[in-house]
Amino acid sequence: MIYCCGEHVELALDVIVDEHETFPKLEKLEEGKNLSTTCEYCKKHAEYLVGN
Repeated sequence: MIYCCGEHVELALDVIVDEHETFPKLEKLEEGKNLSTTCEYCKKHAEYLVGN
């Protein structure tokens, strides 16, 4: 699973497809739910959770 910001959501989707060869699930995080969660690529506030 990859936490990412809006800017890196396409990259995260590509990584999941490449690693797992399946269509990924994209889940928008609720505001205020994960305030300390950051993007794995740039350390901005995470907006999405991408997984399979």
